[in-house]
Amino acid sequence: MNQATRIRDRIDTGPRFAEADAVRLNRLFRGTDTLEMLETLLEERMAGDVAIVSSFGAESAVLLHLVSRVDPTVPVLFLETGKHFPETLAYRDLLVERLGLKDLRNLTPDAEELAKKDESGLRWSYDPDGCCEIRKVKPLAKALLGFDASITGRKAFQASTRSSLPRFEIDTTDAQGRLKINPLIDWSPERLAAYIEENDLPPHPLVAEGYPSIGCMPCTSKVAEGEDPRSGRWRGWDKTECGIHVPGQDDDASSELPPGFDPVF
Repeated sequence: MNQATRIRDRIDTGPRFAEADAVRLNRLFRGTDTLEMLETLLEERMAGDVAIVSSFGAESAVLLHLVSRVDPTVPVLFLETGKHFPETLAYRDLLVERLGLKDLRNLTPDAEELAKKDESGLRWSYDPDGCCEIRKVKPLAKALLGFDASITGRKAFQASTRSSLPRFEIDTTDAQGRLKINPLIDWSPERLAAYIEENDLPPHPLVAEGYPSIGCMPCTSKVAEGEDPRSGRWRGWDKTECGIHVPGQDDDASSELPPGFDPVF
């Protein structure tokens, strides 16, 4: 009796997207209007299961409004670090209601890890990388395991580290091969302001007080005229990103203090 060749079941553990996919999408949508691009991506599910990562910061209303026009059920991931300005939390609630967002997900740090590594709540004052790792990087990494792609609100003008970012890139924070989508990367401050005015979007209340980039309260300061919009983030530290957009660091590597630094306790 002839025995049929057995086909072994294989679990696909490869990345969801490769660099070639990002290159193809950048070429496909070159010159395409931002809203049209989002409509095609979301309605045709070209990026699979997608979530928006939003800080509900200075310009967040623009991206959230654009996505809400296409699909208000897209999950919105907010890192509830426990260190936000009260104004940011109120602004989050206002935008969710105003834009009709249906799936806000507040991501919180692991309680046991907080108790072990930041019992005083002051780790930001002597190890901002470690604080971000606990309160932002790890909660987001856990949440993104269920998604194929994330949408960010990054813009090229915000900082030199973002000046050459494409619309589509591969998330390098882990080996999952998620797609990272930056719909507003080529938007100017003037275009953002015009969109906000045209669509009567409420501004973040801290922008008028001199905060063009808003993160956690202890690590955000006002920005003087002519300064980089993100210069008020982690002022005095050699740090420009919280870590959710760059490969993570080992806990031990991030705990070294600058020479002569006296922790604020």
